[in-house]
Amino acid sequence: MTLNDPNLVPGTPQASVPPASPAAQGTPHREPDDTEEVYYEGHPLMRGALGKGVLWIFGGLVLIAAAIAGAVMKVHVPWWSYLILVVIALCLIFVPILRTKSIRYRVTNYRIDFERGILSKNIDTLELWHVEDIKFHQSILDRLLGVGDITVVSRDETMPLLQMRAVPHPRPLYEQLKQRVIAVKRSRGVIKMDPG
Repeated sequence: MTLNDPNLVPGTPQASVPPASPAAQGTPHREPDDTEEVYYEGHPLMRGALGKGVLWIFGGLVLIAAAIAGAVMKVHVPWWSYLILVVIALCLIFVPILRTKSIRYRVTNYRIDFERGILSKNIDTLELWHVEDIKFHQSILDRLLGVGDITVVSRDETMPLLQMRAVPHPRPLYEQLKQRVIAVKRSRGVIKMDPG
């Protein structure tokens, strides 16, 4: 029906014609787009492990100082004992770096992947619809350093508790996760019933 249609009577309401469905137009029906969106991917930040990291580094520096003092004072021990002491000290200094680099988080709108290991890798996946509770913690030092901890409590048998430590910009990620868990549970028809 066009404006120049001779059957058009002025002053009478005309029914609007609905657009043709995709099937009627010859195109197949398409499912809604369910692409995975990554909210966060990365390692815990070193500055989040500042307290423990300083202790490891301090212990390494003490061992190096002991090796130097022993060499200067000419303590009667084999030369290779100083070398062993320095190697142990360097290992202690690198412990905080290795600990943070051995962990990786990948948080998406459907799941959380928790990867551990340096040479060998283990990956656990937690589907968001299994999540029961999400907790947020940020100490005063964490706030100054821009990191925080998010704890995820779930019904998943392999990973009932996941602690994501030293995550950068943790509050927006926490809010995104909270909203997304509710949305995923609604879409799957999973409703939490409180007893009583």
